[in-house]
Amino acid sequence: MKSMEDTLQHLTDRILQASQSGQPLRLRGGGTKDFLGQSLQGEVLDTKAYKGILSYEPSELVITVRAGTSLAEVEAALAEKGQCFAFEPPHFGAGATMGGMVAAGLSGPARASAGTVRDFVLGARVINGKGEHLTFGGQVMKNVAGYDVSRLLAGSWGQLGLITEVSLKVLPLAPGDATLMCAGVSQVQALTLLNQWGGQPLPLNASAWVHDTGASPAQDYLFVRLRGAIAAVDAAVAKMTAEVHALGAQVTRMDNAQAALDWHASGEQTLDFFKAPTEQDCLWRLSVPQTAPALDVRVQGATCAQYIEWHGAQRWLWAPASEAAHVREVATKVGGHATLFRTSAASHHTLGDVDKQAGVYTPLHAVQQRIQNELKKQFDPAGIFNPGRA
Repeated sequence: MKSMEDTLQHLTDRILQASQSGQPLRLRGGGTKDFLGQSLQGEVLDTKAYKGILSYEPSELVITVRAGTSLAEVEAALAEKGQCFAFEPPHFGAGATMGGMVAAGLSGPARASAGTVRDFVLGARVINGKGEHLTFGGQVMKNVAGYDVSRLLAGSWGQLGLITEVSLKVLPLAPGDATLMCAGVSQVQALTLLNQWGGQPLPLNASAWVHDTGASPAQDYLFVRLRGAIAAVDAAVAKMTAEVHALGAQVTRMDNAQAALDWHASGEQTLDFFKAPTEQDCLWRLSVPQTAPALDVRVQGATCAQYIEWHGAQRWLWAPASEAAHVREVATKVGGHATLFRTSAASHHTLGDVDKQAGVYTPLHAVQQRIQNELKKQFDPAGIFNPGRA
């Protein structure tokens, strides 16, 4: 059996060989997020063998792990100590790894209140395109200063190098937890309430609005999760319930166990909303200011249903790839952008993912693109890491 040192050397040797030959490498952990990104190119360099929790100090709220370590394993270790990743990273399938979690930079329902993956990265080690094993940041918050390269790795999709180790801040589970289900709250009313509550000292942790066509009759629902001190949560429940009742809507405090399952399903995109309406529909993610108004995206005259998270900042909808320009125009007009998150079932039946010809990401401005290109060159001069992914 290979030691971790041997495994690390093998990874380094593969990167050096690829750099010298110009052979692209596709850095891959569990592969649960392979559906994301513009394209997958290169020979697979699997990181799962380089695994293990290196250190965990519950009293210091810091954990350091190797990149191939299972995300589920780490979350289980944290749960045993009553702690968690506050940003609720989605797995999108069995086998998700810590390196992939950081490289993807995706966060779950609590992102708008708790922060992003990037906010919790304290330090990292990475092998660059020259085969150098570099260390950035550290294991305590005071080490984070200046141009923090370790946090640049979050959301980089492996294009700056192979993450080998990462140190992250963790947080205790909140003592108070409540989810309110508000029935009969329109999208406009929900956004107004969320903006109103967001400006008040309330323990608002997560939110979701959806027009549920599965209900009979179809119904608008706003779900709000509160977390914090028990007294603060109970006081907020009373205040917010009264304000929702004033709109003529109904409020139910959900059972915590059921609510936890629902929020998990929201983050993992296993709710009914995330089932494509037709074989031609793609899932679009619109990132907009929280204060953006209700958005009207129409396909063939019909308004696209939406699932709204992050207190209004993240909006999901289904529309064909042929509507890319329209979807992006709607997001751009309110100061946001749109990402083609999941392609259609019809596209999967063809040779190559034709939906992605519409472009997965909204193009960067020229200055931003130049900065990104120059940064990549510094880390990966030969351009071997995940070319075309982002």
